[in-house]
Amino acid sequence: MAEPPSYLSSFKDELIQLIKRLGTYLALKMSNLFSISLQKLDPRSVGAIAGLAVAIIFTYRLTRSPAPPTRRQPKRQAPTTSSTAIRTQSNITLMPSGVYSSSEDLRAQNTFDEFFQPVKPTLGQIVRQKLNEGRKVTCRLLGVILEESSPEELQTKATVRPSVLDVLLEITKFCDLYLMERVIDDESEKNVLLALENAGIFTSGGLVKDKVLFCSTENGRTSFVRQLEPDWHIDTNPEIVSQLARFIKYQLHVSPVKTEWTTGKVLSSPSLEQFFGF
Repeated sequence: MAEPPSYLSSFKDELIQLIKRLGTYLALKMSNLFSISLQKLDPRSVGAIAGLAVAIIFTYRLTRSPAPPTRRQPKRQAPTTSSTAIRTQSNITLMPSGVYSSSEDLRAQNTFDEFFQPVKPTLGQIVRQKLNEGRKVTCRLLGVILEESSPEELQTKATVRPSVLDVLLEITKFCDLYLMERVIDDESEKNVLLALENAGIFTSGGLVKDKVLFCSTENGRTSFVRQLEPDWHIDTNPEIVSQLARFIKYQLHVSPVKTEWTTGKVLSSPSLEQFFGF
């Protein structure tokens, strides 16, 4: 019995190695995608991953059609000039079986490579991962959600930053979000609420007007945060961030100038959307 061609043996070895790496690859990708560590995978999860790997390989083996066997041609007498020309043209048209099979193997390999291309996570998955599954968030308005940076500016107008809108709406879907700010008068409160309403935060997101809090001092915002006991607080004032560091699990200090914090519970970013990679 003839031995299989060398290219089949080589492909078989590569396929075996691919099968061995497949289970580990899927486990790592699913772990990164859903923020689940391998240590926390239960036997049922491992079995599901293994089953998926077997199903993919089985489907691949079924859909891969083997190359047709070559037939031995009987010996003939010396061909005439015309038959020689016909045979020469026939040999040019027909591809050797080895070349045909190699091209199929290459296409199969490319299919596997495309299948295992890294999947870009959705914005919702990024938000949940960055917030470490935190469910309650408090956030200052000035300099984070609004373009204005001082309470005096709010007396005339308030403008929601367009670049932060998608991230903010995603946070409202996943978290219990409270927005807060120090204002000078009632007109400032109206301007803020109107800006948030026009941006669609009260309709597209899960935020209600009762969760937009106003105070007359910076200490008032600190009191709000301590009473609400959030998993995350987002602020631009380093003094408030420092005061809350021992009470709040995580904080994000939004500042164009990066600040080095001694505690790992305080992170820094130029903007809220840049913290989530946008």
